Amino acid sequence: MPAFVTFGRILFAVLFIYTGATKLFAIQATADFIATKVVVPDIIAPYAQQIETATAMTTPQLLAIAVGGLEIIAGLMIALNFGVRFFALLMIVYVAVATVLFSDFWNQTPPDNAKVLVDALKNLSIIGALFMIMGFGRATRSAETAYGDV
Repeated sequence: MPAFVTFGRILFAVLFIYTGATKLFAIQATADFIATKVVVPDIIAPYAQQIETATAMTTPQLLAIAVGGLEIIAGLMIALNFGVRFFALLMIVYVAVATVLFSDFWNQTPPDNAKVLVDALKNLSIIGALFMIMGFGRATRSAETAYGDV
C-alpha cells in the first residue's frame, strides 16, 4: 500500500510542477492572463506600486512568478514527501482562489460554459485529492489506521 501512495503522490505532483514551469517559461503570457482577471485593491495599491518600482516589474508579472514558483515548490515537496500537509494546505487555498477568480462559469450561458465548468470541477477534484494528501500526511500508515478514524 505505501508504494502505491508514494507513486500516486509523485504522479499527482507532476501536475503542479508542469503547470508551474509553464507559467515561469511564459511569464508575460501568464501575466497578461492574470491582468485580465485580477485587480489590485485600492487599499494595497500604494504598496504594490512601491514593489513595482523596486523590481521594475508589473504586479501581474510578480504574481506570475509567485504562483509559478509556488506550484513548482509545492509539487516538489508533495512528491518528495516533505512538509506535505503544509504544502497541500497552501495548494488547497491556491486552487480554490484560482478557481473562483478564473473560472467564472456562472457568468456564461449553459452551452458556452461547459469547458469552464469542467475545468472548475477538475479543480474541485484536485482540492479533494489535496485534502486526502493532507489527511494521509507524511508518515505512512496502515489502511486500517488511515481509514478507521473517519
